[in-house]
Amino acid sequence: MTTARLQPVRHALAGASTTESHIAERVVLMCASALFTGLSQQECVEIASCAKARTFARDELLFMQGQPVRNLVLLQTGRVKLTQLSPNGNEVILWMNGSGDAVGTPADTTACSHTCSARAMEQCRALTWEYARLQNLLVEYPQIRNNINQILSSRLNELEERFREVATEKVAKRLALALLRLLKQVGKQSPGGVEISLSREELAQMTGTTLFTISRILSKWGEQGFVLPRREAVLVKDAQRLGEVGSEEY
Repeated sequence: MTTARLQPVRHALAGASTTESHIAERVVLMCASALFTGLSQQECVEIASCAKARTFARDELLFMQGQPVRNLVLLQTGRVKLTQLSPNGNEVILWMNGSGDAVGTPADTTACSHTCSARAMEQCRALTWEYARLQNLLVEYPQIRNNINQILSSRLNELEERFREVATEKVAKRLALALLRLLKQVGKQSPGGVEISLSREELAQMTGTTLFTISRILSKWGEQGFVLPRREAVLVKDAQRLGEVGSEEY
């Protein structure tokens, strides 16, 4: 969605009533989201009017693996991690979602349960549509189904890349590539760089290695000055250097 197309909606925010302002704010978010690509502003207004606003506290579960699908969730602010449990109880991070992302989009919109769990990493604001209403929206606006298919196709491509990386790349390269992806997905601008709020253990889960190895590599990068390891986060100070260093031996 271009800036020019969003401009009339932004202008509406200034002189609108409270209700109209809330709708206009939602439309700005929706027009910039991959979930609603190809829909007109008026169509987004109609869809936004039937959404419910939700706030999720830090560490609150949006939904659990195996739980029936009840809502489609679109993040306005905040970050959410999606995880899956193995049969022996080990947790693996599959995705990170940020503002404008649809959380836990089902591959089959007639499916009855979630394949993973979603947890808020910080306080999040979101728009939600009830599952029954979602079915009606897909009939009324088939472009949404096309967009869901495109989102899922992109995620499959990323999973294939990550699988290839685990099979062929050294750990340092895998970690660098994972951090570069996370910069785009959930990076938060901070003084001195961009912060990724994931612990070393969570980064180990995402890259298929051990906590010790992640700590060792981050410490080395910290000494070189382009990454600053923090207690529950990583501050990337030089993304270009991060991209170059991935192939080096550690």
